[in-house]
Amino acid sequence: MQIHLDEKPAESVECDALVAITFEGKPNDRFKDSLSEVHASGEATGKMYEMTLVHRPVGFKAKRILLAGSGPVEKFTSAELRRVSAAALRHLKSKSVGNIAILLDGAFSGAEHVEAAVEGAVLGDFEPDRYKTDKKGKKPVEQFTVAVAKKSAGLDAALVRGRAIAEAQNLTRELVNEPANRLTPTSLAEAARQMAVAQGLECDVLDRDRMQQLGMGSLLGVAMGSAEPPALIVLRYKPAKDTSNGKAHLGLVGKGVTFDTGGISIKPADGMEKMKYDMAGGAAMIGTMRALAQLKPSIPVTAVIPAVENMPGSRAQRPGDIVTALSGKTIEVINTDAEGRLILADALTYARRLGCTHLVDAATLTGAVVVALGYVNVGLFSSDDPLAERLLKAARAAGEKMWRMPVDEEYKELLKSEFADLANVGGRPGGAITAALFLREFAEQTPWAHLDIAGTAWLEDTKPYMSKGPSGVGVRTFVNLAMGWAD
Repeated sequence: MQIHLDEKPAESVECDALVAITFEGKPNDRFKDSLSEVHASGEATGKMYEMTLVHRPVGFKAKRILLAGSGPVEKFTSAELRRVSAAALRHLKSKSVGNIAILLDGAFSGAEHVEAAVEGAVLGDFEPDRYKTDKKGKKPVEQFTVAVAKKSAGLDAALVRGRAIAEAQNLTRELVNEPANRLTPTSLAEAARQMAVAQGLECDVLDRDRMQQLGMGSLLGVAMGSAEPPALIVLRYKPAKDTSNGKAHLGLVGKGVTFDTGGISIKPADGMEKMKYDMAGGAAMIGTMRALAQLKPSIPVTAVIPAVENMPGSRAQRPGDIVTALSGKTIEVINTDAEGRLILADALTYARRLGCTHLVDAATLTGAVVVALGYVNVGLFSSDDPLAERLLKAARAAGEKMWRMPVDEEYKELLKSEFADLANVGGRPGGAITAALFLREFAEQTPWAHLDIAGTAWLEDTKPYMSKGPSGVGVRTFVNLAMGWAD
């Protein structure tokens, strides 16, 4: 899909369909004459995601005008614009409209709005139908134009940034959507390597032998039951000039379980097919690094993605096994389905050894976070208030909802083991919290934040603005975090 920025009045925009933002109870004055009957009839109320298509509007070069309901104007931000842009594109795409423009004017025509509109269009264009042989005759959207009355400084850069971030998020969604027979730890590592070569990033992949030499017993224990070998993927971005004077090196650690059966503590069959999404945290870090390679933040960023398959093979680790992590800590494995924290433990330690001064991990870690926060908010846990505030600020700017959860010391009591330094689970009460506290043991004194994305990395139902399946959550937040670090 080609994307352009065009400086033209609404009447002069030539396209198959012109998207006009329409607010609840406030008809767009620009169209009041040509679309007076539509407004008078009450057909277009401006409610969120309501789409009203008008053919051959009088006085406009566009073949159609789509009145895109955007809710109350006082609640409209770039986050809502992103979703409305996506919903409008998806609505028009379903009607095989190939040349679409969106009109941004007034208070909603700044750089953040251009970026949001472009992100929405690119994200809305994604379909999880790669393996369908019948595409139902739908035509792709060939061109998307952002029309503004007058260009101002920063709009062209905003378009480039919006496209880079959304394409990175879609890369994440593509990886998450791959079935486990096609995306193994080895092929995930190869996908990361290919991306790194294309974008000019450094890439290193540690195999089983190298991990054994280093002493990554926690990660390797999870991989024992699978015929697929594990991989530890390391992606590095280095700025031309480090403005932090070496004081900041952001480490992004993402869980990469390409399929999770639960191991010996096997999961129920119902819904297990979705466990291909258990590498969504790792995929988010790969997508983030793609965007950062193009946008070039002023601090170094390293992503570490431990990739394994958790299977109940004859050599699989058992409940009661004790493993020794890279840090030297011993772990009693109470539940083999709590494998994500085991592989992240060694990845966090390794990221610290690579010189990362701040750590952020993302993982589809617990069902408990879904019980606590549903499918709306990401659970945020952190040992460092300034880092947590940076993340929350970046998330708000990205339009991704996060809610900070407690990490009080009292919860740590639940991880005590009679036979090792700690157990890998602490029981049902506070399950998302004890999982986070387990990870904190391996971040040690390094400022650390953990995002539990188990409830937000996968959409159970199609939304007006996004297809069912992988959401790519976290990518926009991580990009904002890195790009805004110098501020």
